[in-house]
Amino acid sequence: MKLWNSVVGKLWATIILLVAVVLMILGFFLLEYIDMAFSNSNDVKHLFIYTGVIGFSLTTFFAFFLSTKITQPLVKLRDAAERLTRGDYDARLGYHSSDEIGALANAFDHMADQLQSTVRDLNHEKEHLSSVLRSMTDAVITLDADGRVILTNPQGEKLVQEWSALEWAAGSTTVQNEKRTDEFGTSDGAPVPEPLEGVFRSVVRESTELTDVIQVHQGVWSVVMTPLYTNQQVRGAVAVLRDVTEQHKLNKLRNDFVANVSHELRTPLSMLQGYSEALLDDIADSPEQRRELAQVILDESLRMGRLVHNLLDLARMEAGHLVMKREEVNISNLVKRIVRKFSALAKEHGVELHMELPAQELLIQDADEDRLEQVLTNLTDNALRHTSEGKAITLLAAMAETHEEETEPQLLLEVSDQGEGIPAEDLPYIFERFYKADKARTRGFNGNGAATSTTADDATVGGGTGLGLAIVKNIVDGHGGMIKATSTVGQGTTFSIRLPVSR
Repeated sequence: MKLWNSVVGKLWATIILLVAVVLMILGFFLLEYIDMAFSNSNDVKHLFIYTGVIGFSLTTFFAFFLSTKITQPLVKLRDAAERLTRGDYDARLGYHSSDEIGALANAFDHMADQLQSTVRDLNHEKEHLSSVLRSMTDAVITLDADGRVILTNPQGEKLVQEWSALEWAAGSTTVQNEKRTDEFGTSDGAPVPEPLEGVFRSVVRESTELTDVIQVHQGVWSVVMTPLYTNQQVRGAVAVLRDVTEQHKLNKLRNDFVANVSHELRTPLSMLQGYSEALLDDIADSPEQRRELAQVILDESLRMGRLVHNLLDLARMEAGHLVMKREEVNISNLVKRIVRKFSALAKEHGVELHMELPAQELLIQDADEDRLEQVLTNLTDNALRHTSEGKAITLLAAMAETHEEETEPQLLLEVSDQGEGIPAEDLPYIFERFYKADKARTRGFNGNGAATSTTADDATVGGGTGLGLAIVKNIVDGHGGMIKATSTVGQGTTFSIRLPVSR
């Protein structure tokens, strides 16, 4: 190809040289002819006409030559450059010549090849980065120096939208700007979310990475924000947010559990120590007083035993070692037995205890009667402790309405009270172990000197340690059933249990 271009170039040079020689010869003959025929004016007129025609022809020929060799390649070069600016990286000249125009065309095509390769690599890197961001479970939010969102992954986009929809306190310095959407479908130009504003300002001001934990309503987020640089100047920041709500909640539950168990154990141990020392020191003046002191020691020992038993029982349940004695259970008789058990205590507290049962017997073919009695006992005891005098508690048992997704009949058990109720923010967590909706508690002493625990915990049973409802849920789950709670503060709480009737 290079040899052919060289031959063509030499051919064009030869043609130009021949044309120049011809023009010189023609000019020589024209001068001779003018000298010989100068006296004849008509011949001079014809001479000028012939000369003009020949000159016009030669000019047209050279104009065509210049257009073909120079102008047209330059026009193609301009068109190809415009295509590149529009993003058409396949634009090529395809012009081959050994002259400077050909060299320029080759350089342009090489530049276009390199540019297309670079853009392709950048797109691959962009797609790779986008795939990595989309696959991350953490939220990623990129901000510019003015605090506007410029890039997010789907989790970050969802977080920005949720936080932007919340109402924040007046006086926020968050940048206000209209949201727009880029080619990735993410919010671009939205202001920095209010919970991140303080961290962002610190990162930009101090030009250093910061780690913080923020709480937004019921959610807790761990934030790592790093500055972005351009020419040693901070041009923004990227924040990685991880939802640590569960971890925070578990830490809180663990701390609460340690505090509760320490409280529950410390008091009976103190009682045991104090009354034992009283017996050893012969403080009691009569056999009746000694019996009272011994009774206090026994009651506190039993209470400690119940606490340890609940802990071990729950640990076995959560480990999947819940052993049940499955047999046919008469739920109607079970409800009647629970009502009889608590009738005296309800009357003592001035609380009315009702039951609602259908005329026919309610039977479950495959259940553990002792465990179900433990469930109803815990729920009824919890209702009694949080229902004031003059109010009522109702135990209901009936066949449940069958939902579309259910193919087998189910039995409904409900324990409803008119007590204090459970706050809405605590309701989703009441079946978790160690969870206590209200940590306030007072401790007094009965007439015999025994310690009594009065707990305002409207979401726990089983001694005020936050274990009762967790045990109840595990037993219900072990029967293949489900339990839920509905409550209104100041009006009462209803626990509803659905159990399969068949095996």
